[in-house]
Amino acid sequence: MNEVLSQDEIDQLLNTMTNGGGGDSIQDEFKPEKETRKIKIYDFKRPDKFSKEQIRTVSIMHETFARLTTTSLSAQLRSLVHVHVASVDQLTYEEFIRSIPTPTTLAVINMDPLKGNAILEIDPSITFSIIDRLFGGTGAGDKKATGRDLTDIEQSVMEGIIVRILANMREAWTQVIDLRPRLGQIETNPQFAQIVPPTEMVVLVTLETKVGDEEGMLNFCIPYLTIEPIISKLSSQFWFSSVRRSSTTQYLATLKEKLSDVDMDVVAEIGSIKLPIRDVLALQAGDVVRLSNTKVGDPLTLSVGNQRKFYCQPGIVGKKMAVQVISKIDQGDSDDFEELSVEGDESL
Repeated sequence: MNEVLSQDEIDQLLNTMTNGGGGDSIQDEFKPEKETRKIKIYDFKRPDKFSKEQIRTVSIMHETFARLTTTSLSAQLRSLVHVHVASVDQLTYEEFIRSIPTPTTLAVINMDPLKGNAILEIDPSITFSIIDRLFGGTGAGDKKATGRDLTDIEQSVMEGIIVRILANMREAWTQVIDLRPRLGQIETNPQFAQIVPPTEMVVLVTLETKVGDEEGMLNFCIPYLTIEPIISKLSSQFWFSSVRRSSTTQYLATLKEKLSDVDMDVVAEIGSIKLPIRDVLALQAGDVVRLSNTKVGDPLTLSVGNQRKFYCQPGIVGKKMAVQVISKIDQGDSDDFEELSVEGDESL
């Protein structure tokens, strides 16, 4: 059934379309959507050499580094210090050099046993805040001083700080490699720190750092050529498995150390027999009890705690009765007992 519009409804519809009141929205609503393809721009001059998983693993490693640095700097400066990972990116070395101020504190780090060097850059505001704090100041620093180079004394002070930071870096990398980072030299002009070609890809770890009320950035730049030999280890599977192995080994060594001083009852069992309680109560000095499961010359069993561990034979050491360990009772891997401390010539 067709509905017929009244004249008022027709006039109102014409006015609405003439004035643009909703006309465009109605047309847009019924406008067909164009099919668009999502295109990702890829620059062949700077290929991505680090996967997302590897970047994530590097971030986890340096979160540990940030916590260790927060603790060590707070203790050394006797001030509130906070360091945390802000971002982990991959870019060219030229882009990194252009992004940092001049002058700044650039430490060239030898990444032994890895080949090549890395760069640790400390923002000038953080550098002079640390120096001011170590020289007895409040840590506020001198705003005008951030535009000048370090003096010989200030550079020597910063070398000590950087060496302490590198010790934290070694501990943070221990799950992947036994890294032994060493401070090579300190530069203030980024142009003098050309450790790799400008187009070489690097991974840049940016850490937001706060010393007292001063805030700045601490950047750790690692070239791909340096980290390439261990790139396969920068995976979540390897990282967490190595963490478990390290934790298990550490706990096992601690348990062995603690258990080595525990006193245990050692009992040499000659044999056994079942007797009624009335016979036991009637035993007197001089009575002979014949053991049913032991023959003359058979080895005795030596129990540690409640576990049968060794075969032994009776004897005398001086004026004391003793037993000599002959062999170990094979009870499988679950009852593994490595050693038993004895006095004398393998005698108890």
